[in-house]
Formats: sequence, structure tokens, C-alpha cells
Amino acid sequence: MRITSAILSVALALGSSPRSIDAFGASRYAHRSSWSWSSSSSSRGGSSSGRPVATDSSAAAATTTEEVASSSSSSRPSLDPGFREARDAVIAKLASSLPSQALVAPLSHFVDEYFRALSEAAGSSGGSVDPDDGSAAEKITAEMATRTMVTTLGYGMKYGLGVGSPGGKKFVFEDVRHRALRGPATTTKKVGGKDDDARYEDGGLREMLGEDADVDFYAAGCDFFRPSMDLRRSLLLGRDNLDRAKAQLDAGENVVFLANHQSEADPQVVSCLFETVSDDIGELGADMTYVAGHKVTTDPLAIPFSMGRNLLCIHSKKHIDADPSTKPAKSKQNMAAMNSMLSGMKDGGMAIWVAPSGGRDRRDVSTGKIPIAPFDQKTVDMFRLMGNKSRVPTHFYPMSMVSYDLCPPPDFVEAGVGELRNVRYTPVGIAIGDEVPNVGGADQRHLFTEHAERECAEGYVRLLRGMGMESYIP
Repeated sequence: MRITSAILSVALALGSSPRSIDAFGASRYAHRSSWSWSSSSSSRGGSSSGRPVATDSSAAAATTTEEVASSSSSSRPSLDPGFREARDAVIAKLASSLPSQALVAPLSHFVDEYFRALSEAAGSSGGSVDPDDGSAAEKITAEMATRTMVTTLGYGMKYGLGVGSPGGKKFVFEDVRHRALRGPATTTKKVGGKDDDARYEDGGLREMLGEDADVDFYAAGCDFFRPSMDLRRSLLLGRDNLDRAKAQLDAGENVVFLANHQSEADPQVVSCLFETVSDDIGELGADMTYVAGHKVTTDPLAIPFSMGRNLLCIHSKKHIDADPSTKPAKSKQNMAAMNSMLSGMKDGGMAIWVAPSGGRDRRDVSTGKIPIAPFDQKTVDMFRLMGNKSRVPTHFYPMSMVSYDLCPPPDFVEAGVGELRNVRYTPVGIAIGDEVPNVGGADQRHLFTEHAERECAEGYVRLLRGMGMESYIP
């Protein structure tokens, strides 16, 4: 399988100048997407794979053909020749396009990971993105992988690094509560309905987005990750609870999903699984507000990915305490985020996804098992308090998630060490547990958190058994 010259020409356009870099996001391609990675320091670090990747420009050519291929092939299916050619075309030009050679290694690794995941997906059950394999479903091909990848990198360059944007400016999340950028005509909670987004009347936003002003960044993120999810073998449990939560939202009440967190792509996992149920449930995934840490609004390629999500930006306790000099400002921002969330909950009909653990689940390297990270009681207490203060009925549901293999995180957290992003073709799973009764006084609040965590853990085990992943059960 050979990729067409039109697609290859875009991959080869990654060359000589900032203007040429902007070809990543060329409007000729309707398929647009985004991704996250770390170019320098991060609160999480190391590579879970330990694979050798070139670290300077002189090694870029070796990374393209030999090193990347040999480092990723030992435990995964062989790379289809067409996907290998497409991967090499993208990686070969990265070194001459990036503003810093320090970015070559992590991006080369990421490109290789994505092409390997989609190559495996293409060889599985006909390689259709649609789990029902309808006639209109787009097939997973090397051309498709190239389109998504070059567009992804283009968005990261433009909005995360400011390369090719007006005045070289990065996209800035100016508010603690961000509303997804889905184009001037934004899909509303009423399925199929459209509403004019007044933000697009702002000349500053239109100037920043340029030719991307009509892009639905939410759909772009889903389109990027959907091919790497084996939706035929994925699992969604607790449909009755999900329907109940949707009915409560439609009645103007609030719903908070208390979830474990396994992958940077968890919001896309929610959306892609919810949309397999119905249009109504799919829109719930789009309308959801995701509680996010600082990383998703500051990491270069996370920025366009986050532009397509409704976000509530809160600094974790670990991040607040990391630098005493910035602690007052971060604490003030968190208070602003809580007030903004309270305002939304007072309006009613607000769906919120939050991981009370404050981070991703980590593999036990001694056993290979993956336990869910403990819920933080203070976090749960805060959301209960906001629900009570809103004076709008607020419901709490445990949401168990299995997505670890989609983007496996490093086994250890090392401050100041960049994180290589990994991508796998894998099934994913979600289980919605029974509603946790929002009752009990201050002296019993720990029981609520324990109940929610226990229900989440039990749903997690049911998912792992149903998906044939018993080896991960703690």
C-alpha cells in the first residue's frame, strides 16, 4: 500500500520555514485533530517503554528508519509497509521543521507509536473506524494516519508553540472555565440543534484561529483517537444508570461523575464510547465539563486538544505546593474555579467529570497489576459542598474507566523529566455505577467517599473481567 502523492506532499511540507510548518493545518483537509505531549519539564516523567529514540538532529535519519522501527517492534505486530512509508515521510522532515531539536525525539516517538497503533487497527476486522462497519465508515489507512498526524502537529505548532500564528502568539486559556471551541455554529444540548457562539464575533479570536475558525476542535480530538480504540471489543456497563443521569440533566439537575483516571485520552474515551449508545448520550460526552490540571492548558500539543473541551481548570495540591512563591496565586485561581463551577451548577443541567485521585492510575511494576488510585476525600467533599450550595439537586455517580493501554503512562512520576507519549490499539471500557446517595453530615462524609471509591473499584473489576484483562485486576 502506497500513500498518495497529495498526502505525502503535505508530510514533506514540514520543511524550511515557519510558513511551511503551517501546512500541517492546511484547510484542504477536513479531517483535523490534536494531541498532547511534553517538550521539556513535566510533573510526570520517564518513558514506560524505555525505547531508544534519537535525541539530536544528526540522529534524525536513523530515528526515521532503523531506530524507531527496531525499538517499537519487539512486542507489537509488524508495521504494514504503507504505514511504514507514511511514518518515515513524517519523521524525516520533523528535524528541519521544529523550532527546537529537543522536540525531535519525543515527537518522533509519538509519530511512530500512532502509526503502529493504526497499522494494527487497519489489520483488525477490516480496519473500519465504525464498530458497525457501515458502508459510510472511513477505513483506517496510511493516508488517514498521515492526515490526522500532520494536522495534529500543525495545531500543536500553531496554538501550543505559536509557530505560524499571528504575531507568534500561543493560544491562551484566559478563564478558569473554558468553553469548547466548536466553530461559530456550536452544537447545543438539544441534539441536532445549533446555536451561534458569540465568542466568534470577537475579532481577536478569529484572528488567532485564522483559517481554523470553523474547526470543531471537539470532533477533531475524537477523530484522532477513535481509530486507536478497538470499539468492537470495548465495553460500556451501567446503561440504566447512564440513562438515569441523562434524564436528571434534562430535568435541569446536576450530575457529577467521580471517575478513576488512566489515560490522557480519557475525555475522548468517554465521548467515543458514549456516542456508540445514542446521539443523546453522545452529546452528553460533548457537553460534559472536565476538571483538568494545569498541564492540559500549558503543554504545547495538549493546548489544541483542550481547546475542544469544556474545562474547569484547577491546580492539584501537588502542583500548588511545588513552588511556595506561586502558591497564593494558584490558590486564588482555584477559588475562582470553584466560584465559576458554582455559578454553572446554579444554572442547572451541568455534567461534570472529575478524578478525585488527582492523577492517573499507575501500574504496579512488581506485579503488572493496575489498581485504581485512591480518591481524595477533600476533593469529593468540595464537589458535594458546591452541589449543596447551588441549591439545585446534584447527583453523584461512580464512573469506572479502563483505558490504561490506550496511552500507557510512565510507571513512575519524576519531577522535571519529560514524558514520552505512547499509543496502543486497544479496547476501552466504562462502567457507570449506581448513584451514591448524597446524604450524611460532616461526621460521616468519609463514608460517602469510601462508598464512591468502592463502587468505582468494583465496576473497574467487572470491566476487566468482561474485557478479558484479568491480569490487571489488583
